[in-house]
Amino acid sequence: MSRVDRTGPGVFTAMEVAASGLTAERGRMNVIAGNLANARTTKTEDGTPYKRLDPVFVAKPVAKESTDPVMRAIRRVELTETRADDAPGQLVYDPGHPDANAQGYVEYPNVNVVTEMVNMMTASRAYEAGVTSIESLKSMARAALKIGR
Repeated sequence: MSRVDRTGPGVFTAMEVAASGLTAERGRMNVIAGNLANARTTKTEDGTPYKRLDPVFVAKPVAKESTDPVMRAIRRVELTETRADDAPGQLVYDPGHPDANAQGYVEYPNVNVVTEMVNMMTASRAYEAGVTSIESLKSMARAALKIGR
């Protein structure tokens, strides 16, 4: 009988990677929801229109100290920060609005609702794919346990 190598990637490593993707996509959906909620916010605490936020992801090694090149290549993903999108807002002529400038224009946030909804659908589908991969991993683990019986 051969020795089982416990240093290589396994079910738990795969679950860690898939779970990190779920966490990152959940964070992405939260950022998008914030963008959608503030799509018409013309004045924030600093007196300027809301600026759309972009999530920033980083791939981090699961086992950077490992001597196994496969383990060193496996990455989990993390949402590390959100950055403000510096694109200009949309100027709309509305002289009766309380935030209108001297020329009667109001600057609305640089949030495109259609784009944000597409981003939300993409994040939601990526989240669903992550859930499916975890379910597959659980099924494989159950099948492997049955082999040993």
